Amino acid sequence: MGRRTPLYDLHVELAARMVDFGGWDMPVNYGSQIEEHHAVRRDAGVFDVSHMCVIDARGPQVRGFFGKLLANDVAKLTTSGKALYSCMLNEAGGVIDDLIVYFMTESWFRVVVNAGTRDKDLDWMRKLAPSFGIELTERTDLAMLAVQGPNARARVAELLPAEHRDAALALEVFFGRELGSWFVARTGYTGEDGFEIMLPAGEAARLWRALNDKGVKSAGLGARDTLRLEAAMNLYGNDMDESQNPLESGLSWTVSFENPARDFIGRKALESLKAAGLTKKFVALLLEDRGVLRGHQKVVVPGQPPGMNEGEITSGTFSPTMEKSIALARVPRATGATVQVDIRGKLLNARVVKAPFVRHGKVLVS
Repeated sequence: MGRRTPLYDLHVELAARMVDFGGWDMPVNYGSQIEEHHAVRRDAGVFDVSHMCVIDARGPQVRGFFGKLLANDVAKLTTSGKALYSCMLNEAGGVIDDLIVYFMTESWFRVVVNAGTRDKDLDWMRKLAPSFGIELTERTDLAMLAVQGPNARARVAELLPAEHRDAALALEVFFGRELGSWFVARTGYTGEDGFEIMLPAGEAARLWRALNDKGVKSAGLGARDTLRLEAAMNLYGNDMDESQNPLESGLSWTVSFENPARDFIGRKALESLKAAGLTKKFVALLLEDRGVLRGHQKVVVPGQPPGMNEGEITSGTFSPTMEKSIALARVPRATGATVQVDIRGKLLNARVVKAPFVRHGKVLVS
């Protein structure tokens, strides 16, 4: 038996198919994964993301702490509630985890890290925290729901007390705010608008039921994965990990080198990699032939010499929105507009396209 979120009993009651996910018993779907996917693209769906780890970091040097800890620069955070997406790197430049950090006050930042990495993330943070006088608190008292889709924010607002509705709807993208006992953030992992809500664990089931009553569909990990892949959002453990650096994982935009005095962990290694010349790049693929792209399939690059002509799919799926097979892949730097993918011994044609595939309900790749 794995770890269970505060919503486990509700998932069972709703006849969810439960699976092990990073040591947690989580719902993969509640019936039709395709219907859950389309509900989020066209209307609204709710996901249990309580397995994610919420950590409050407090202390007068908390900004300096995250300046050292993260590859992205928290100096960008100047307004309370503003969020920043970043990787946390090891000394070799490998990705320990990707996370979101919220600036609350000059002595309080809130971080949300991945479920499968929470223990090693906390260990890593705790090693650095004493030198900055930081107190870290794992918020095991909170549950977390992601309500996503074009109608998601409006449905949530209907359930908020009247005094909080306008504040919730006024939230800008990638901002969070405390509204009573809830922390509501306009963030997500689907390529759609919506909220991620951190709230007392005892209130989570009631909110879920109320959302269902408003027509918000229960959605599981299966739909979450196809949605995030259509939006070309990385999944830790698939698209990057400690053996890969962000510069070759499509995450260069999350690494800030602007301040030469900011010696973040992993900086020297990344600068050395850049100076030596990166050998891989991260691309989006659209399969031209009939088949399904999956993780770990070999990508063959035409016209390149042996030993320099192979890459690998990191995440792949059949896109319910596009009705085509799509993938993210790490490939040789010289890769051009077309590749082939080895699917069960057959080389099928795929096209390198600009990510994302789908965003805000619109297909962006023809």
